[in-house]
Amino acid sequence: MARHKTNAAPETVISIIAPGMLVGGDCETEGTLKVEGSVEGSIRAGKAVAVGEAGRVIGDITTQDAVIAGQVIGNLMIGSRLELQGTSHIEGEVYALRIQVEEGAVLNGPVYTGETDASASRDEGGSGSQEEQLPIDAGSWHQPMAGAPKR
Repeated sequence: MARHKTNAAPETVISIIAPGMLVGGDCETEGTLKVEGSVEGSIRAGKAVAVGEAGRVIGDITTQDAVIAGQVIGNLMIGSRLELQGTSHIEGEVYALRIQVEEGAVLNGPVYTGETDASASRDEGGSGSQEEQLPIDAGSWHQPMAGAPKR
């Protein structure tokens, strides 16, 4: 087998987990990781992570940018931009500077956006600056609130 020397910077390299492939354990790269198969472990990528429609990740994902079209069971810590495509299914907490969610995407878990690091304030016991998250009942959108004045 011939080996080719590459002079490519590590952050420009794209690693692919192909369809039908199962990786058991954590994955780490300075570049981009594309998941078309399955990963059972955490992913840390310096540049980006893309999870295809058939891709599945059971573990946390930490990266700068992410595009998710498949399934993720774990927390997403995205330093910049997260795109959830219409076929995505997320079960876990989401931390991202910016987020785009297409119609049809399933997102079950709290979402934290913006400049602040919600995980740091939560882990430090909370400084009182983080807003309390309230449960939302989808059926309540069409029902008047109790005690609300009638028109």
